[in-house]
Amino acid sequence: MGLFCLLIGYLAYFQIVKSDTVINSSYNSRLDLYAERVIRGDILSADGEVLATTDVAEDGTETRSYPYGRMFAHAVGYSNNGKGGVESSCNFNLLRSHTFFLNQIVNDLKDEKNMGDSVVTTLDYDVQAAAYNALGDNDGAVVVLEASTGKVIAMVSKPDYDPNTLADNWDSIVNDESSTVLLNRVTSGSYPPGSVFKIFTILEYVHENLNYDSYTFECEGELSVDGNEIHCYHNSVHGTEDLITSFANSCNTSYANIGLTLNVNQFSSLLDDMLFNTTLPGTLSGTSSSFSLSSSDGTAKIMQTAIGQGDTTVTPLHMAMIAAAIDQDGVAYTPYIVDHIENENGTLVRQYSSSEYGLLMSESDASLLQEYMSAVVSYGTATALSGQSYSAAGKTGSAEYDSAGNSHGWFIGYGSKDGYSDIAIAVIVEDGGSGSSSAVPVAKAVFDVYFNQ
Repeated sequence: MGLFCLLIGYLAYFQIVKSDTVINSSYNSRLDLYAERVIRGDILSADGEVLATTDVAEDGTETRSYPYGRMFAHAVGYSNNGKGGVESSCNFNLLRSHTFFLNQIVNDLKDEKNMGDSVVTTLDYDVQAAAYNALGDNDGAVVVLEASTGKVIAMVSKPDYDPNTLADNWDSIVNDESSTVLLNRVTSGSYPPGSVFKIFTILEYVHENLNYDSYTFECEGELSVDGNEIHCYHNSVHGTEDLITSFANSCNTSYANIGLTLNVNQFSSLLDDMLFNTTLPGTLSGTSSSFSLSSSDGTAKIMQTAIGQGDTTVTPLHMAMIAAAIDQDGVAYTPYIVDHIENENGTLVRQYSSSEYGLLMSESDASLLQEYMSAVVSYGTATALSGQSYSAAGKTGSAEYDSAGNSHGWFIGYGSKDGYSDIAIAVIVEDGGSGSSSAVPVAKAVFDVYFNQ
């Protein structure tokens, strides 16, 4: 009887909880049968723009069309030669029809297909366009989250592709070992964090030092310890600094000095709490951010790690989640990109809602970081965001990626304005040099559009 009850319980769990996941698998041939009876539904932005649709010719030939081409490529995805993006994650929903049942009966009798349901995303067309255009010809990524819900407002990854011609170019793309156009850098781009990592370094220092306000450091542009040298960006000399000015000016030598004082094991534990070395929550998770540091590591690695170099890597989506949690007093929300499913007449089929992941940091930790990130905008490395109609806070970064000293430009942060939901953003501009000059202008373009809609 016990075994029988367990079997019934599992079958109920499978049908109620797991069935959509199993049906939506690309290995499930059952979906091919759905496609024989249903016209693939549309994918829409939150403001009603059609991002993907199926054009049906007079002879019944179906062609998947993407009106905005490259702009939404990695977010919306593709449906030929496999599937990606929303086309993949919502494949089952797009091939399912909730057309009025009498119409379905008539269509079946006439041997005509029913119209599939539409997927309405959380993407904002204007914000997506602003992020896409601001990134320009640079490779990199931009992701914008509604901080209080985890909604993905914009998701841009470059280099990109045109989903309208992807099938024609598929062989040349997959046979080009150097091509990364199919990689969604927002979820799966693995980058050194550079100075944006100082957010974590400062938290650990504050946890270990009750008198952190008394910290001072004399920056001379370089720091040499045991024959290992750390330089500030372009060998800038910042002079006498305390903890907050070290953060605002992104002083590498000061943070290398701080790193040498930290308890490595406690630091590693903090990073685990911050979702390093684990899969991010939600269906958008891709590559995990990684952190590796032990008490046996030498001075060089500790100094490099403290300033966001060394073996540490992060993804833009992870960094946007961190920025959103700081804005929300430490509470993190699971990122999601689908708002609801509706039938061809706009009748709601399924509503998705935000999901609170939990506390990534205490409210006092978040408050301190809010103060420090505001200083970055007020008088630090992101002053281009000050004096606007909205308030912004954040952290810039210049992340070296080769032995020649070339670097990517980073900015992570958040913005707020009365009457608007707060948004968090992560921007990386590959080979952009300093985050101040390359990534901050991208963030500003996004904030300018969002907070003036």
